[in-house]
Amino acid sequence: MTHVIGTAGHVDHGKSALVQAMTGINPDRLKEEQEREMTIDLGFAWLTLPSGERVGIVDVPGHKDFIKNMLAGVGGIDAALFVVAADEGVMPQTREHLAILDLLKVPGGVVAVTKIDLVEDQEWLELVMADLAEQLTGSCLERAEIIPVSARTGEGLPELIAALDRYLTTSAARPDLGRPRLPIDRVFTIAGFGTVVTGTLIEGTLQVGQEVEILPQGLKARIRGLQTHKQKIDVAVPGSRVAVNLTGVSTDQLRRGDVVTMPGWLRPTTLVDVRLHYLADNPRPLRHNTQVDFFSGAAEVVARVRLLGQETLQPGQTGWRVSVSYTHLRAHETR
Repeated sequence: MTHVIGTAGHVDHGKSALVQAMTGINPDRLKEEQEREMTIDLGFAWLTLPSGERVGIVDVPGHKDFIKNMLAGVGGIDAALFVVAADEGVMPQTREHLAILDLLKVPGGVVAVTKIDLVEDQEWLELVMADLAEQLTGSCLERAEIIPVSARTGEGLPELIAALDRYLTTSAARPDLGRPRLPIDRVFTIAGFGTVVTGTLIEGTLQVGQEVEILPQGLKARIRGLQTHKQKIDVAVPGSRVAVNLTGVSTDQLRRGDVVTMPGWLRPTTLVDVRLHYLADNPRPLRHNTQVDFFSGAAEVVARVRLLGQETLQPGQTGWRVSVSYTHLRAHETR
């Protein structure tokens, strides 16, 4: 069984430092991130749990200016590693990231209260923990274990890793329906190998030598090689983080949000019908024909919301008949 964990939480609450302390891998791969000591784009690491399972970790930005990058990373995760700093407690992006996890129906995860080495007052820590538990009530993390940790001293890290292992042990395996979908979140070139893309394999398997199609462009390619956690593999299984070496396509033909799949079963579309839940903390109603950002997998496109049978959707309401139309083609399953 293979799982992917995604971080979430407010900026500067120690998500990347926690991932590095757990795995020995710095997920902040960009020079600018390391210079600014702030995550800007998606980072990746992996970890072997006490049970022996090797899991992938997607580290996401916490700053509100990079929320779109965060959304590109958490769409395919099996569990959340939700991070709240002990010295600050619940903050705006804490609530925003929790709402995103709920909307994406992430099944659950573990909560880490970080930077406990900065808190000398035990009563303050207890207040933070109580406020956090209240914020989690009614969310996908309502029953999550809350583990106090310090990435600097290592206190609580074994307990946190054990809690993640316990949670994932009870999680269902990703379905393998024989129809692979890998939303691309990175595109780059490796000298001597050519085009490489990475992503989380949502379902199905990919294997070396297989012919694939990249949508929405309809490009045909062949898999030259596969890796997971920097280890060569012949077959990638559902739920794994995968690097795919492709022949027949160049990096300038691909972008984040494209989908690697088997030929012939997905088709691009510019219109989808959705059940839209409008969060209660929005300051104004959502009006018919409003322009929005639409996220699907790792893709982001500009779209318009078309409310059917009503002109507005009030904060906290759910629209049962909503169409979303967008101008850039995206790949959606045809059933």
